[in-house]
Amino acid sequence: MAKKAVNISVRPRGPRDSGHMMIKRFLRKCKKERIIEQYRDTLYYEKPSTKRAKAKRRRARVLQKLREKEKNS
Repeated sequence: MAKKAVNISVRPRGPRDSGHMMIKRFLRKCKKERIIEQYRDTLYYEKPSTKRAKAKRRRARVLQKLREKEKNS
């Protein structure tokens, strides 16, 4: 399930673009591409049955929230 390699680059937009803004832009791009989350997911081995159970619990939470939202509407 490895995603393709992603190269992220950030360049100054103008002469007044500060380093802080470029770092923020870089972190936003990393978050959007899920680079850090993917690294953390692959840091330790997780059994396939555990992955499936986790996905099932996540899906149940999402469905529960949708049901509550429908009920309140």
